[in-house]
Amino acid sequence: MTTTLTITTSAPTSIDADAVVIGVIKGQDGPVLAPGATDLDKALGGGLAATLATLGVTGQAEEVTRLPGGGAITAPVIAAVGLGPGTAGAGGSFDPETLRRAAGAAVRTLTASGRAASNGGAADLRIALSLPAGDPAAAEAVAVGALLGSYAFTRYRQDGRRPAAITVLTPAGDADGIRRRAQAIAEAVSLARDLVNTAPSDLFPETLADEAQRVAAAAGLQAEVLDEKALERGGYGGIVGVGQGSVHPPRLVRLEYAPPQADTTVVFIGKGITFDSGGLSLKPPKSMETMKSDMGGAAAIIGAMQAIAALAPAVRVIGYLPIAENMPSGTAQRPSDVLTMYGGKTVEVLNTDAEGRLVLADVLARSAEDSPDVVVDVATLTGAQVVALGTRISAVMANDDELRDAVVAAAARAGEAMWPMPLPGELRKGLDSTVADLANVSADRSGGMLVAGLFLREFVPAGVRWAHLDIAGPSFNDGQPHGYTPKGGTGAATRALVQIALDAAEGRL
Repeated sequence: MTTTLTITTSAPTSIDADAVVIGVIKGQDGPVLAPGATDLDKALGGGLAATLATLGVTGQAEEVTRLPGGGAITAPVIAAVGLGPGTAGAGGSFDPETLRRAAGAAVRTLTASGRAASNGGAADLRIALSLPAGDPAAAEAVAVGALLGSYAFTRYRQDGRRPAAITVLTPAGDADGIRRRAQAIAEAVSLARDLVNTAPSDLFPETLADEAQRVAAAAGLQAEVLDEKALERGGYGGIVGVGQGSVHPPRLVRLEYAPPQADTTVVFIGKGITFDSGGLSLKPPKSMETMKSDMGGAAAIIGAMQAIAALAPAVRVIGYLPIAENMPSGTAQRPSDVLTMYGGKTVEVLNTDAEGRLVLADVLARSAEDSPDVVVDVATLTGAQVVALGTRISAVMANDDELRDAVVAAAARAGEAMWPMPLPGELRKGLDSTVADLANVSADRSGGMLVAGLFLREFVPAGVRWAHLDIAGPSFNDGQPHGYTPKGGTGAATRALVQIALDAAEGRL
């Protein structure tokens, strides 16, 4: 990240910045200034709310309005961002996600308006945020939202968003802790976004594995990589089968964070299909346009492992990345092929575009050797997830209802929307095969997201609590930017995974 972060108690009227961001509440009779804007309002003569109302400001969530500071304050620009309906007054409190989105929307709008050369030649745009951040949790939410809102992927552009220097104004203590936590989370999400946004010609199984090793070395994680020969010797039939049609052979990466005081082990498994053509069950051309994002689960785990190492919770965390490129060719797997998965189960492949479950199944079975307390897989797995929950809400399925609910709650605290979904037993029969232990798809297209979860459950080690996160919709934003979410890769599930690890360290799972 090129964005810098400062946490200070300075006043918004005298902070040396190019713009000061304040919050506006949507009141019944017009916009109401949120806590954090009082000193600035006084410096401007007490008529700021009336001025905003005259300009048509409503305080609707993420609405951003710029107006001149008029020389009454140090900053030349004031940016008012809507917080939506809320509690006004000095003692008012706001949901952390509301603050994240408001900060992200404000910074994204301000940085997008200042186009500059992406080589860093232009000076940083200095943005100070005077939002309702009276306690460390609120200040951290503002900081994370602002950092994520400043994100821009400029690898392939000759111009880019102007780099930013973010300052969060807060009376809360623990400035160093707020900055450390916010930067760890934002850098993890930005890393995941970068990986998803990278062109598949530059990010294929070998190079994604190399990136995971680079992150591991920098973060002090243990790393192991199996190449195609090791995968064949090891009996990873799913990963080998999916990857055999590509000139870029598959990989399996294992990352481990193992503090000596840890007595709980959490295993994360992330689908890493660097490009998904559908294989011989070829996707329509339009459906392939965003399939560089089919490694969003693996990207989230790489980012999360980096953040976990930085935050140092007392829990052992292992991250697996089964990586392959699903391509059609003379060597590709065929519909009706039978694969022998890790551990010996056989799968009849009826649709080569249902490949993510095949690579995940190998590693779910392999995870038994780590003696995990909890296993969580995360994947851009099914189009049915998008049909069911849209593009902003991920699905959570599990073999344990308490774990499922705990994962949903952890994601919510991290600022990610996830929804609990069932695994109906009656749908399992659709995976029966006449020639193998099971098929990779059901003939009945209904409940496709749930059927995929049932398939994965077949490979979960006996007695192990497991949750499955389907992030197919939220992982890639093909629409307009919103809040702190850019167009393109979003880094979905990264923050949730970090929170799951923190909860495990605290005994909350």
